[in-house]
Amino acid sequence: MNPLLEVKDVSLSYHSLSGETAALSHISFDLMPQEFLAIVGPSGCGKSTLLRLIAGLIQPDSGTLTLDGAPITKPGSDRGFMFQDHTLFPWLTIYDNIAFGLRAQGVFQEKEASVKEFIDLVGLTGFEKYYPHQLSGGMCQRAMIAAAIVARPKLLLLDEPTTALDVTIQAQILE
Repeated sequence: MNPLLEVKDVSLSYHSLSGETAALSHISFDLMPQEFLAIVGPSGCGKSTLLRLIAGLIQPDSGTLTLDGAPITKPGSDRGFMFQDHTLFPWLTIYDNIAFGLRAQGVFQEKEASVKEFIDLVGLTGFEKYYPHQLSGGMCQRAMIAAAIVARPKLLLLDEPTTALDVTIQAQILE
């Protein structure tokens, strides 16, 4: 069986007026289909940087990243990404935020039922017409989880997805 994700000898440094900071140095691993991987480490060790590379939001200084054998060079609908902080559009309702990716991909009409399914899954039924500023941080975080998974991507990248959630909500979603 071939790996779903291959990260080979990836390095990335950040450059500023005060110098260069190595965020990642020669990272390599494979992720097989249906496998779950947690990246653990102290603040500032490069976890978010690695996720942004896999998402295609930034490019490495060296090394390669492939998904299903294809190079990762830009963001794609085959990867769902959830940032540490919620990135909901403040001018869209919760429903429209969750549906945004499906609309951008041009598949909203055929997958519209998924929006309601994932609103129910994350416990936001009844809040579909609310705007992000009308909800708690945990509710916005749950909306972001739904937005990340509604299109059923091949790979789901979650950067500290449960930090704003109550323990009881975490258990319900992760069951």
